[in-house]
Amino acid sequence: METPRWLTPDQLQAWIRFESVVELLPTVLDSQLQHDAQLTHFEYLVLAKLSEAPEHVLRMTHLAATTNSTLPRLSHVVSRLESRGYVERLPCREDRRATNAHLTDDGWRKVVATAPGHVENVRAHVIDLLNDEQIGQLDDIMTTLLQKLDPQNSLRRLP
Repeated sequence: METPRWLTPDQLQAWIRFESVVELLPTVLDSQLQHDAQLTHFEYLVLAKLSEAPEHVLRMTHLAATTNSTLPRLSHVVSRLESRGYVERLPCREDRRATNAHLTDDGWRKVVATAPGHVENVRAHVIDLLNDEQIGQLDDIMTTLLQKLDPQNSLRRLP
């Protein structure tokens, strides 16, 4: 049996801090969106992805991939968003077996109204705490991690 490559004290400290941010940040993002817009962070992500898509339409499979979701989870969330009038499901013109998610006009207005508060929250808890050099370092670090964690770029987060 091979001896484990234990983390050095500096590596362990960095890992614990990284892990803490990964655990704490989703709650911070969720809380603000729940309070201000009655949306979960995942619901907002779905609406935002649709708002960025041509004609505000994405295949459900593509939307699931870019939100790192399973189709059943996404389908459940889209059902909630449909019941609120923000999204509608439409048959895919190119493939009758596929279903598209379409951001409605009410959904567009919801994203437009919600985005400023979300961006301010992101600034307050991440961006504004870092100087320009650190922002560049953060981008480099996240790119390196994403290349390993998402080598197919299924989340469409790498250039």
